[in-house]
Amino acid sequence: MGRLDGRVAIITGAGFGIGRGIARRFAREGASVTVAELDVRAGERTAAEVDELGGQGLFVATDVTDKAQVDAAVAATVERFGGLDVVVNNAWGGGTIKRLEHKTDEDMLHGVRLGYMATFWMMQATFPHLKRRGSGSIVTLCSLNGVNAHMYSAEYNGAKEASRALTRTAAREWARHGIRANVICPAAATEAYEAFKAMAPDNAADLLKQNPMGRMGDPENDIGAVALFLASDDACYLTGNTLFVDGGSHLNGVQWDPGLPEE
Repeated sequence: MGRLDGRVAIITGAGFGIGRGIARRFAREGASVTVAELDVRAGERTAAEVDELGGQGLFVATDVTDKAQVDAAVAATVERFGGLDVVVNNAWGGGTIKRLEHKTDEDMLHGVRLGYMATFWMMQATFPHLKRRGSGSIVTLCSLNGVNAHMYSAEYNGAKEASRALTRTAAREWARHGIRANVICPAAATEAYEAFKAMAPDNAADLLKQNPMGRMGDPENDIGAVALFLASDDACYLTGNTLFVDGGSHLNGVQWDPGLPEE
């Protein structure tokens, strides 16, 4: 018996990184998982891995900045699996690294649409199905960048903090329906982290030194394990919380500074 036997989850952005790690962890516990992913090759790979690891995988090509595609991914999930129990808002396509005064309206609106509205649309689309179950778990991936107001990533920071507030609001409003909603702020060795290392190797090394555990988390074994806990009945009395799954980086803060040239 897996901890998620008979449960159905939808995970946005599950083709790579943390989303993929969570999908793999859920599959090992018997879940049926919809991989709502923009990249077709990556999404199909993760869905196949879900099948191989003991779950049932479904890939739905999804651009989460398009409300109609979010709605379609939810509808496909319910049609295939008969219901829905777990929602993981993970998708993020990155943002610009610029000083605040140089951010454009387009930069900021992209951040809002991808980092906030996509989460809002997914939560609204899935709510009737979770309510029908009389239970459910929403897990939203946010970021220390927003909590600590790190430099040069304003649209990302703002969108992630807005999603955190949105998730906590859902926790309050939807608790009466048996729906729980929590946030994970992770630190993980993902493709995005590798890109950051290539861009700012000195800062990346400093981040590891400032991390009390001295390492970045594994998407499946570290972040996925906490997402599994939140999705399972073990967390049935836990809602509205932000869990910092970051090796302790939030305790004293870490210095995020990609090193833009002085002007």
